[in-house]
Amino acid sequence: MKEINSISKGINYNAISLGSLCGLNDYVLTLSPEIQIPGKVFIGHELMCSGAEISFQVFEPGSETGFLHSHHTHEEIYIFIKGEGEFQVDGEIFAVGEGSVIRVSPSGKRSVRNNGNESLTMICIQYKSAPFGEEDAADAVILPEKVKWRK
Repeated sequence: MKEINSISKGINYNAISLGSLCGLNDYVLTLSPEIQIPGKVFIGHELMCSGAEISFQVFEPGSETGFLHSHHTHEEIYIFIKGEGEFQVDGEIFAVGEGSVIRVSPSGKRSVRNNGNESLTMICIQYKSAPFGEEDAADAVILPEKVKWRK
């Protein structure tokens, strides 16, 4: 099984590498001895995320999630970065492919399948569902210091 590599850590950041995304099949998410999901890796813990979870997943042709799922409080955003397939939410089925982005509320019943001829690769961002307020839109602080790069 493939391991996530640490690139750098500091007080305010963690940087990791999954390696080539072509190697996602080398990861296996073990939920229990009976349930193992090939090609899926969560990275929130390694990044020390405090308000989100992020996963990468690859579906080979003909494969699928294999189950519907929903959440109690977490919304999800699915970003498809390669391949073609289908996505299902609450019984509605639609095509997805490179560049497709889907937000699903916690109670949405969802599943993914690859009905294409090449790998279907996605990133999923999971976070607590809450309204994004005016104070959130103004959260960024532009700092006066100059950006410095190594030559």
